[in-house]
Amino acid sequence: MPDIVTEAFLALCSRFFDENAEPIPFSLRDKLNTQDDPFDEFLATDVLVDIDGITCAKASGPLITPDMALYRPDKCEGAECADLVDDLDCIVGIEVKKLERTAQGSVARKSGLDYNTTPPCGRVRVYDVAGSTVDIRGFYLFVCLEKVSGDSGEVRLTALCMIDGNALNEDFDFYLSITGERKKSIGIGTFSDGADRARPMLIFANPLGVSEFDGKPILIHPSDDIAQDESELALAYRLSRTVSNEDPRKFYCYQRVSDLPEGWTVGDLVDPFLTPERDTRTRPRGRFKLPFRL
Repeated sequence: MPDIVTEAFLALCSRFFDENAEPIPFSLRDKLNTQDDPFDEFLATDVLVDIDGITCAKASGPLITPDMALYRPDKCEGAECADLVDDLDCIVGIEVKKLERTAQGSVARKSGLDYNTTPPCGRVRVYDVAGSTVDIRGFYLFVCLEKVSGDSGEVRLTALCMIDGNALNEDFDFYLSITGERKKSIGIGTFSDGADRARPMLIFANPLGVSEFDGKPILIHPSDDIAQDESELALAYRLSRTVSNEDPRKFYCYQRVSDLPEGWTVGDLVDPFLTPERDTRTRPRGRFKLPFRL
């Protein structure tokens, strides 16, 4: 039986792409406020709810990660926390990242994406109804969401990548150091009524910036034998990421058999994620220029 991530990926492919890998238009309700997310709601209530034996639990509010968790109730309820940490067939957290395209047609922020205050990680921390911590595997769903031309008001996905969070970052201690409690400065400013929230703003890789991952839906998974259990999928690429003074991390990229050319040969991708030139110094705020010279 395919694991939860594979089952979810196939459900996403079926809903958002036809047999020719062409996007299927769909409608979203209007966005109510800045933090409201109709697409995440659509995923949780319309797309990922009908997978046999799998329950989708959406985050209880905005600014909570992951956006949702997929789990098999019969395997999770009453289980030991340690047994859930690395079992992709018991429970998985899913964080959704939505991108747009530039005027030139490429995916925006392809060399580095804002993850705001939560770094990506292949392990994420959630809590049970009693408030006890439960660490589970984390996957990330990257989509390029675009409006359909015309007046229909519909949208479509022109790229979809479900990726193991470990392919983005596997340092769980770093994840906890950012998501846990931090000290902030209070009583600052002339009138002592200011506060510095000391919020980190994090940038990590954007998988949709890789040309091979843009377009037809793709699953990036830690296992090399998914296609043996799921005939709809085939191995498209082998992905490796370099780690200093350690063995490379290896992942396996799957696409639907129908989305690959006949006679496809599996390719190898070594460190394909784009990284812009960066500086340890922060940039100054934008400078307001007066319309005259002194």
